Order: sequence, then structure tokens, then C-alpha cells
Amino acid sequence: MFDLTNKVAIITGASRGIGQAIAEAYAQAGAAVVLTSRKIENVGPVAEGIRAAGGRAVALAAHAGDQTAAIAVVQAALTEFGRVDILVNNAAANPHFGPLLTAEASHWDKIFEVNVKGYFFMIKAAAPAMQAQGGGKIINMASIAGINPGPWMGVYSVSKAAVLMLTKALAAELAPANIQVNAIAPGFVRTKFSAALWTNPGLSAGIEKLTPAGRIAEPDELTGAALYLASDASSFTTGSVLVVDGGIALGALPLGLSAAR
Repeated sequence: MFDLTNKVAIITGASRGIGQAIAEAYAQAGAAVVLTSRKIENVGPVAEGIRAAGGRAVALAAHAGDQTAAIAVVQAALTEFGRVDILVNNAAANPHFGPLLTAEASHWDKIFEVNVKGYFFMIKAAAPAMQAQGGGKIINMASIAGINPGPWMGVYSVSKAAVLMLTKALAAELAPANIQVNAIAPGFVRTKFSAALWTNPGLSAGIEKLTPAGRIAEPDELTGAALYLASDASSFTTGSVLVVDGGIALGALPLGLSAAR
């Protein structure tokens, strides 16, 4: 049910972290993968590693917030592999960290350009190919910050809330075409993107205390959810948000901390 043999997947923001982990997991499951990042020198080695392990992979440089680039990525996938079965919108930006009211217009523009409009552009480019071949899978990387606001990440949190609604709206519209649209909402994951949080001893300790699992996730702990949503196992799952956060979004204190209080 989780086999991706003969499937073709596009993963944006695949040069490191969660995107790289998902790309490698998909390749191991049999998919051909098309990997994007703003700079080819960042994502090229990931594709090389997949090919060295016996997989099929192509790396492309593409700005995640540019509609022309999105169209080119989908066309490259069709030219190279003949189809597009899976799209993982994973690329993200967050140039603002601090109180929400200190954000500038440029911060809003950049975050929404990549995190929301970029996702929409990729889906708009890929959906016709999926419709023509009888179905497909779209996975949007959201965040628990889209459910409950993240610390000093107000604009980012608003953008991820928008991703959740984009997921639901498109799930309803594309379901008749046998295209399932779902989202993954990670908690705190040890990636370069979130390094400002987990490299700060005070913030890291606070996150771990408030997480029932008692720790920060590693990128490969997101791959099980991504495999499920990309495979036939999720053929009747659409418009869903799969939270992978060690329990932090529950808002419940870990038992040890609760007892201490």
C-alpha cells in the first residue's frame, strides 16, 4: 500500500531538512523524484546521493514563489519522467522573528510569496497533469504554528494557517478528479530552518518541557506521514491535516512537569 514504484514526485525545498528526508524516503519507496531549491548547488548533491543509491532523481533550481518557475518545474518532470503523481510543497521562508507588530510589509510579502502563493503556483501547474492521468497526491507542509501561533513567529503562523485553508479548499475542488490534497503540520523539528529555536538553550529547553514526547523531532520522523499521504494507502483521505508534533499542540503539560507544579 505504501509502494511508490513508477510514481513521479516533485518536492520543493529539497536541499536539506524535511524536504531532503522526504525525497530520500520516496526514492527508497520506488518513486522518481524531482527536487527543487533556489540554488542548484544546494540541491544537486541530494539528487546525486539518491542516484548513487540506485534511485532516480533530477535537481532543479527554482524560486518557490515564482509562477513561471513552477510551470517550468512541472514541465521538466513531464519531459524527464512522463508524468506527475505527487507534489510536496515544502519550501518555506520566514525572514521575521520577533513580536508580530514589529514586522514590516516586506516580511509579509516575502513570507506569503513563498509559503502561500508559491504553494498555489505549484499546485496550479501540476494539477492539470494529475487530472489528465486520472489522479494524484498533493501534500502541503504546514505547521502547528498554523494551528496555534508559534513564539515570535506571528507572520509565519498566519501564512501556515493560510496553507491549511488552501489545503481544504483545494481538497474539495479536486476530489472529483481523484486528487487528494492533504497537509502535514510538524511540530519543532531539528532543521536549519528552525535553528534559531533549537540552538538557543533557553528556547530549546522550554520547547522540550512543553512537548509531551520530551524532545525535538528529527527530519526523518516526518517521512512516515509523507509516505502515507503520497501512497495508495491514503486514497480516501483528503482535506486532512496530519499533526506530527510529539503532542505539543495538545496544550497539555507533560506528566512530570504537571506533577512538579
